[in-house]
Amino acid sequence: MAMSMKGHVLLPASREVVWHKLNDPETLKACIPGCQSLERTSDSSFSAVAKVKVGPVSATFKGNVDLSDLDPPNGYKISGAGEGGIAGFAKGNARVSLAETGEGCQLEYDVEANVGGKLAQMGARLIDSVAKKTADQFFTNFAKAVMVEAPPSPVAPVAPPMPGPGGLL
Repeated sequence: MAMSMKGHVLLPASREVVWHKLNDPETLKACIPGCQSLERTSDSSFSAVAKVKVGPVSATFKGNVDLSDLDPPNGYKISGAGEGGIAGFAKGNARVSLAETGEGCQLEYDVEANVGGKLAQMGARLIDSVAKKTADQFFTNFAKAVMVEAPPSPVAPVAPPMPGPGGLL
């Protein structure tokens, strides 16, 4: 069963901070709901284990994630596939793009995914609902993670006034 999801989120950090966090396995592991492990296997690949529950079906998925079309710090394409035993499989890809705004960093995503097995039997409405809830939770967690790491706004040091002629201000 195929599904797609598009959206955007404004994050309270610079594009560079968001890019760094999108490529940090520890940050992603902490932000992805149900993620049990996420390990870098190369400069552009990760292995992952995540526990997912859709209706009455609960499964642990093991899979790989690959990054391509890398354009630091503007975006990339992320592709992945996972097996969940008798629960089925999931595979998909997403285009992620980042743009600096006056208020932070705008992250846009366009996801295409396919699920099969028992998961696909749950029905499109339930799967779409779980996918949206999972994405919302990820972005809530991710926004908190980038806020923690966002550097404070630069403040220009104030120089003491220079005395005028004769030592007077």
